[in-house]
Amino acid sequence: MSDKPHQNLAVIGHVDHGKSTMVGRLLYETGSVPEHVIEQHKEEAEEKGKGGFEFAYVMDNLAEERERGVTIDIAHQEFDTDDYYFTIVDCPGHRDFVKNMITGASQADNAVLVVAADDGVAPQTREHVFLARTLGIDELIVAVNKMDVVDYEESTYDQVVSDVKDLFKQVQFNTDDASFIPTSAFEGDNVSEDSENTPWYDGETLLEALNNLPEPQPPTDAPLRLPIQDVYTISGIGTVPVGRIETGTMNTGDNVSFQPSDVGGEVKTIEMHHEEVPSAEPGDNVGFNVRGIGKDDIRRGDVCGPADEPPSVAETFTAQVVVMQHPSVITAGYTPVFHAHTAQVACTIESIDKKMDPASGEVAEENPDFIQSGDAAVVTVRPQKPLSIEPSSEIPELGSFAVRDMGQTIAAGKVLDVNEA
Repeated sequence: MSDKPHQNLAVIGHVDHGKSTMVGRLLYETGSVPEHVIEQHKEEAEEKGKGGFEFAYVMDNLAEERERGVTIDIAHQEFDTDDYYFTIVDCPGHRDFVKNMITGASQADNAVLVVAADDGVAPQTREHVFLARTLGIDELIVAVNKMDVVDYEESTYDQVVSDVKDLFKQVQFNTDDASFIPTSAFEGDNVSEDSENTPWYDGETLLEALNNLPEPQPPTDAPLRLPIQDVYTISGIGTVPVGRIETGTMNTGDNVSFQPSDVGGEVKTIEMHHEEVPSAEPGDNVGFNVRGIGKDDIRRGDVCGPADEPPSVAETFTAQVVVMQHPSVITAGYTPVFHAHTAQVACTIESIDKKMDPASGEVAEENPDFIQSGDAAVVTVRPQKPLSIEPSSEIPELGSFAVRDMGQTIAAGKVLDVNEA
């Protein structure tokens, strides 16, 4: 870890628009990948007849991915700029990996959207921008990539920028919060140094734009919310719940409550990286021990918060959802599994209250009979067993979710309002 402030950066965009190559290039330009590793990848790429993929190889180090030339898992890679220490959340472009994209994007503070100059706005470009917007990413850096393929034509670049801006307007994304950079991840144009190939461009390089991102403010002023990942029994200590603090701070001596299990007690010890600490804050992964709590009292998916501001437990909640893929239509009564923080709970869609026009954000239809792929809607949801969840306007970290069924992610959404149990 470095002493610079930390940023999680998602890299999003359509498949084959050069995301992996861009990430590999960033890691290479910031000295995060040694030269010899690149050389080794280069030889391997050439042997497989995929010369030019060496930067992407840096990211796609799974054998299967090399054979297929596709990014599957979210690879976490780190690099430093002058001002920040970045972790890249490389988000795959393929549809069946949208689940990764959701869990990936919701961890990110900012994102780089890669759009190929020769291809322009593609279906997944739209989907990823929409998801990024729904999941609360505020700043996008748009890398108009593969400029080398279009001979660094300014008119082609201008056209792509104009199309992306139109897309942003459709999903209510403020174009003032986006910067556009003509790049070639493959050749390195405008990634870390100004390119001679784009004399018509006088803006920032990609690394400068990353350096100039606003610093994320850790959510310490919100009440403590710590979703439980696991519960261990450790001899000599007792029951130790483990999880990542999403908001607020935890101190020894605090009185806490676990919801929806509805038990509580005093925090006796907090441990981080095998060392005891007096307190912990957002982003910290901790194990802690609470007086009087046994292993069977709490479980994964519970949320720990202050006894005087306990986590909300929803009897029902309203949410804005985006349906990404569903083989038929979704009607009231449908009961898929909702994945929210560490909880996975079957929830019934009780009513579809309104269908939204994703282009304008206006209500397109009140109480529609059904929604289907591509629709955005406001729905009322009833969890089949107690679920702790928060309105995303109050605690965004606990207000977004993915909806899964039939082995795929069918929708993503954010909680608008919680009707407490």
